[in-house]
Amino acid sequence: MPYRTEGNAIDAPVRIMLITSRGTRRWVIPKGNVSSGMAPHASAAREAEEEAGIAGAVCPTPLGSYRYRKRRSNGASLMVDVDVFPLAVNRELDNWKEQDQRERRWFTLAEAAEAVEETDLRDLIRSFGASEFKAAARRTGMLQAVAEKSRMNHMFGWFQRLLPKTGNFFDLFEAHALTIVAAADALARLLQAGSTASDHIREIVEREHDADNITREVLQTVRKTFLTPFDRGAITSLIGAMDDAVDEMDATAAAIDLYEVREFDQEMLDMAAIIVDAARLTAEAMPLLRDVAANGPRLHELTERLVRMEGHADAIHDAGVRKAFHERAPGSTLDFIVAREIYKHLERIVDALEDVANEIDGLVIDHA
Repeated sequence: MPYRTEGNAIDAPVRIMLITSRGTRRWVIPKGNVSSGMAPHASAAREAEEEAGIAGAVCPTPLGSYRYRKRRSNGASLMVDVDVFPLAVNRELDNWKEQDQRERRWFTLAEAAEAVEETDLRDLIRSFGASEFKAAARRTGMLQAVAEKSRMNHMFGWFQRLLPKTGNFFDLFEAHALTIVAAADALARLLQAGSTASDHIREIVEREHDADNITREVLQTVRKTFLTPFDRGAITSLIGAMDDAVDEMDATAAAIDLYEVREFDQEMLDMAAIIVDAARLTAEAMPLLRDVAANGPRLHELTERLVRMEGHADAIHDAGVRKAFHERAPGSTLDFIVAREIYKHLERIVDALEDVANEIDGLVIDHA
């Protein structure tokens, strides 16, 4: 499922790219059979490049699956199960293999859901960015709602000004989530960049500084605020876990820069793709904290997926380190040590994002 975010806001709209099928010209996502010797997500990425002329970070953890009936060349019509992998598009090609056979187009989530025919795929698209949850997360505050219902807005204003300040914690959480997304995107580009690595390294460093400033403001606001939306310890733990994720991205970039690494294993690219998607889910979760009681089920869905992705990343990490040991250690112990260092940092990023998920789960348990 190729996607991109329009703009940098926490609630920026998400667009999905669909392509036309060669036979019926109906709108579909890029897909194909798993190539021999390739992982399913890698095959999906290759199909996306050939059919839609796009490239980016493809998450190895599937978003879900759907079924449809495919007509074979021999006339048989058989049911096919399709695993759907999120692809964060960062490059659109001017020329690609099937450009004369298909049309490609970016759709809003609602438009894409209406354009496809498969019911399960339609549900997957709708759940990808769930705008209804973001809308619910920004409900009018209780005091303001009372004022509007009772038509006491003007005289109610003075009473609100007398209340102790509650801080702008939600805005700060969302701002920090945006730095996580931006740093993750830069990290994915870094692992694909080659000679242009320095620009992506610099961006990650700058994003880490932005995150530090936001974290510092949260801690200062906690000390100055009389009423907080959550327990003070929960607020500091959540922002601390979020900051750890960006710190680990910065540490990864620093290691890549220090050891002048310019070629990366497929397992490293896969872990980076998981980080990109985990960052996206974290950003989606932040606005929902404005109304934990109403958004508890969706928050649980997001954190459950984050935890599942962390387990997948652990398996990829172990496989990558094992392969690096067999391929590098016999000839160059130093190369293996460098590769293991990069894997270690990537694993720590995913662990930090899982910690964010655990902190969110704690808030759901306490407040939903």
